[in-house]
Amino acid sequence: MNVSVRWEGVYPALLTPFTADDQLDLPLFEKNLRAQLEAGVHGFIIGGSLGEASTLLNDEKIELLRSALAVSAGTVPVLVNIAEQATKQAIARAQEAEKAGADGLMLLPPMRYPADSRETVTFFKAVAQETSLPIMIYNNPYDYKIMTTVAMFEKLAVLPNIQAVKESTRDLTNITRMRNAFGDRYKLLGGVDTLALEALLLGCDGWVGGLVDAFPVETVAIYELAKTGQLVEALAIYRWFMPLLELDIHPKLVQYIKLAATATGLGSEYVRPPRLPLIGAEREHVQEIIQKALANRPVLMSERAKE
Repeated sequence: MNVSVRWEGVYPALLTPFTADDQLDLPLFEKNLRAQLEAGVHGFIIGGSLGEASTLLNDEKIELLRSALAVSAGTVPVLVNIAEQATKQAIARAQEAEKAGADGLMLLPPMRYPADSRETVTFFKAVAQETSLPIMIYNNPYDYKIMTTVAMFEKLAVLPNIQAVKESTRDLTNITRMRNAFGDRYKLLGGVDTLALEALLLGCDGWVGGLVDAFPVETVAIYELAKTGQLVEALAIYRWFMPLLELDIHPKLVQYIKLAATATGLGSEYVRPPRLPLIGAEREHVQEIIQKALANRPVLMSERAKE
């Protein structure tokens, strides 16, 4: 029985932990999931770029999905990222995820080939028509060189299972453009950590986070405070968080965020080649950012209430 996807709240783009011999570290993966659930996240996304999707085998993605479904036990939806080079492959991966019990999909445009607007819309439609799962389109022209424009979303609106957008254009005015064009037809989730609070205040329904993998409590707190109008409190946490959030917009975001998750006991530094763990001055620099943040970690109201 699938869990309904509301497309609201905090959705961690989950890390994929590995062992020293390059196997999935499912116990550590499940430890992270439990910490996320305890913090109050609203869904999971498996196999995104932060999850090292391009290096995962299809069987490994399904194994991660089944693990997440078992841990979530129907409490939050579990989404699978679809990032393939060919339409046929994308359809196959979507159908495999649906068969394995996924609650929804995050769908990237064609990889490697810079498709034009007609090709991109045709690609999205072809995948959506071959699955019953709800879909969030990942709009990230900064990294993937394809912009899904308002005009393109107009053509996609005829498909009821294309329901949400991960807004990663890094252009905050695009949130207002989408709202002006479509009202609430599409749910919008901010996808850039360093613009997350701004995106929420401009009307995004949720936040697809990266540093949430290491700091789930703080991430959920910012979301909840922003949505209840407690902006002074939200901004205080956000300003503390910003040096960490900037780790999400670097080409080595996987290594950087894995180092942060290691520091908070929710991950390890192992990555899958060709990525390699950080060394030398670069590792020391990132470690300094993390340790400074930990030394000044805010005590949240929710934590005070437990004392």
